Amino acid sequence: MPSAARLLAYVAIGAVAGFLSGLFGVGGGVLIVPALMLVLRMPQKLASGTSLLAVAPLSFGGMLTYAASGQIDWAASLFVAIGAVAGGAIGSALLHRLPSVVISWVFIAAMLAVAVQLFFEEPSRGLPRLLGPLDLVLLVTIGLVAGILAGLIGVGGGIIIVPALIVVAGFGDLAAKGGSLVALLPNALSTSVLNLRRRGADLVAGLTIGVVGAGLAVLGAHAAAWIDPRSGAILFAVFLLLVAAQLILRTIRSMRGPQASS
Repeated sequence: MPSAARLLAYVAIGAVAGFLSGLFGVGGGVLIVPALMLVLRMPQKLASGTSLLAVAPLSFGGMLTYAASGQIDWAASLFVAIGAVAGGAIGSALLHRLPSVVISWVFIAAMLAVAVQLFFEEPSRGLPRLLGPLDLVLLVTIGLVAGILAGLIGVGGGIIIVPALIVVAGFGDLAAKGGSLVALLPNALSTSVLNLRRRGADLVAGLTIGVVGAGLAVLGAHAAAWIDPRSGAILFAVFLLLVAAQLILRTIRSMRGPQASS
């Protein structure tokens, strides 16, 4: 069993990650992974696996809140989820075949572009209208791209799904966040089962962070409903910029690592 200090750290990480998950419709891995590595000295691969394990209950809590307020288009979210699950499998398969540094910089550039776009976006508040087969293809494509990038970079797909649903697919802000949490759940569950079988996740840490986060995700989702769509878009843009800054630092360190050892 972990010590009292470690349990307290799990609770604190889960609380912050859960609130941000509900507020922005993301899985929370962008906070959980570095926190486990920096605060608890957990190896990166184990931290990533533990984070995904926490994302499942954490996303479920926020999803229920958005669903209770009628802000989820289940059919649309299902097609995004299908793309995300397929994309996650592709991303995991490509992880050891493509230069991670190049992928990281492309991903960072995309996030910065989306963040800038969100500053000028005027999102609505309401459910999207599915017009036909092309809309479904677009939703699957959004999930596919998010899943591939998530598998390659090791971050949750929500930071791609939410802005893509708002900017590209024309979703309302709350519908995009709720739909993102629905799409994240199947991939987190399936990947967590595999990670546990391979001993690639800390069960106690993941469940503690996830259960605590689920409760705080409810508060985050309620807070998202209180914020007007324009302010919500700006807050999410700022959040993306902070995530991009974190990824830039991580990428620069990974580039310096081989140089230092040579």
